Amino acid sequence: MTRPLRHLVVLFLVGLLPSAAWALAPPRFPVPQPRARSGANGVGDYEYETRYFRQRLDHFSFPGFGDEDEAAAFFQQRYLVGRGAGWAGPGGPIFFYCGNEGDIAWFAANSGLVWEAAPRFAALVVFAEHRYYGESMPFGSKAKAYNNSKSLAYLTAEQAIADFAVLLTDLKRNLSAEGSPVVLFGGSYGGMLAAWMRLKYPHVAVGALSSSAPILQFEDIVPSTIFYDLVSDDFRRESLSCFQTIKDSWKALDDQGNERDGLLKLSKTFRLCQTLKTSGDLSDWLSSAYSYLAMVDYPIPSEFLMPLPANPIKEVCRNIDSQPEGTSILERIYAGVNVYYNYSGTVGCFDLNDDPHGMGGWDWQACTEMVMPMSYSEDRSMYPPYKFDYASYAEDCIKSYGVRPRPRWITTEFGGHNITTVLERFASNIIFFNGLLDPWSGGGVLKNISQSVISIVAPLGAHHIDLRPATPEDPDWLVSLRESELKIISGWLSDYYGATGTLLQPAVKGSAAS
Repeated sequence: MTRPLRHLVVLFLVGLLPSAAWALAPPRFPVPQPRARSGANGVGDYEYETRYFRQRLDHFSFPGFGDEDEAAAFFQQRYLVGRGAGWAGPGGPIFFYCGNEGDIAWFAANSGLVWEAAPRFAALVVFAEHRYYGESMPFGSKAKAYNNSKSLAYLTAEQAIADFAVLLTDLKRNLSAEGSPVVLFGGSYGGMLAAWMRLKYPHVAVGALSSSAPILQFEDIVPSTIFYDLVSDDFRRESLSCFQTIKDSWKALDDQGNERDGLLKLSKTFRLCQTLKTSGDLSDWLSSAYSYLAMVDYPIPSEFLMPLPANPIKEVCRNIDSQPEGTSILERIYAGVNVYYNYSGTVGCFDLNDDPHGMGGWDWQACTEMVMPMSYSEDRSMYPPYKFDYASYAEDCIKSYGVRPRPRWITTEFGGHNITTVLERFASNIIFFNGLLDPWSGGGVLKNISQSVISIVAPLGAHHIDLRPATPEDPDWLVSLRESELKIISGWLSDYYGATGTLLQPAVKGSAAS
């Protein structure tokens, strides 16, 4: 690979500044941080058993094979089964989390709603790991799984949700729970999978909570500028001067980088562990921080990505705006971004080569079917203007993996165009949650489609805040929002049990009335 393909789009050159070959880092979904206490018995405050399922590598072909090939035709998929939640037993509900692009224990630790709601419904909790992530590696190891395009060919959303369907079917059979209704949960990419699974396998699950899932962020369904426009809006909302300082900083950074010893000066200003090779590396680092800050602009302190205060963008802008008169633009930017990268104050210097949000397999997914065009607008954005260039995107994917992206495949497979008409006719029992501070909301479903395909929108919400563990500091609107989601889920279960003529378990009866 020439440069790592960032989470959704390859790094691109900004044509506005031809004197410097630098690129702003494109957005990526939030990804694991190894902070949660994990082990065989649980993570954080949630207890589970770790299990493995012999999963088929390719669900969509019937290849002939000998003994040697048969071993490679399967892999061990990890999944977590909750303990002590008071499952009603065979016939009782199953809450199933569709794993994202990372270690499933991290998503289990950060999806408190699933765990906290389960006792109320006497539901069994299951978190399933996505193939090619965490411990769920085909071919026996990550090195072999990620070896080349041939070994990575089975890393697709279609194969992943087929894994979930097969795992659920087998699990229910082994538990004598064929009559148990399944509710799907997922946030971000996992939320996309939950919605798509409900559409593709409606007989496997009765409904899905799809949180912060940008299922419309493909082709030309939404403006390609929408993500970065919303990031910019979040900063402008807090402080116009902060917004303008960031907007002016890109040229200041480029100008200093082109000076004699400019890269050394930049490295000292931003307390970097090594001297910069290009100013573009620093631009990527800054851009990543702004994108992540917008995603996790929660009203309460969190450690979802980094240790952060409540309303972190407000804190960043306060640091930028409050510097003494005469402080340079780049020194102000450092003071602001330090909130994201070093709020704990424990970092002595920053290593730009140490990417705690590295995605691995997502680079491949972004180069095959998960093609989400991203651009910078001229007026609304705090970034220099840039128009997405598919030709250069495809060229980088070919150089990196030897594959050409298929930008129209996802909408062919799962839909996206004319989404209102399609979901109204063919979908049911899906909750789409979006927080409007989250830049991914621009690619989300933001209005009710039908009586059972519901959009819940939180003007002050950030990236899948509804799934986050509850805290005493949660604002009233968040508490009310989660309650609304659970009442809708309660209705799905009541309808299911009513249609099958099965009596509800007492805990589920209580939830329906609450």
